Amino acid sequence: MSDTNPSTSTSTPTPADVTRVAPASAGTVVPGALAEGDTTVTDGVIGKVAGLAVRDIPGVHALGGGAARVIGQLRDRIGQTDLTQGISVDAQEAGVSFQVTLVAEYGVPLQDVAADVRAAISDAVTELVGRPVTRVDVTVADIVLPGEGSDDEAAEAPAV
Repeated sequence: MSDTNPSTSTSTPTPADVTRVAPASAGTVVPGALAEGDTTVTDGVIGKVAGLAVRDIPGVHALGGGAARVIGQLRDRIGQTDLTQGISVDAQEAGVSFQVTLVAEYGVPLQDVAADVRAAISDAVTELVGRPVTRVDVTVADIVLPGEGSDDEAAEAPAV
């Protein structure tokens, strides 16, 4: 006797029927999840992660050199902040390396600022991107003296 119940189906789902989701945690099975596929994180995204990690480090006044900061000020005025300003990314198979150019605040030990920048970038990129950081080169392009004010104040000051 054969079962002719129309509500039973043994068809294989097509790719359009499958939802790809990341497993909630290791060892957890999520119905409908596929364990295979590629994840690509662009250099721009890696640079943004690094830029956000460096923004609040004590002693870092700004990212980028002189020309990059001027362009950054113009972007800020029209509401487009460049989170990768002053950060160059080189993603290779072995890991990611960075070249960071910054302006430091006077009076803060520059070697300590550079060490904090390296640690913050390494921690953030390793945790959020899942890639090892192989090198972080830091260039201190300028220092800001107490009382000099921000770049925005200098840019808005009237010319005499």
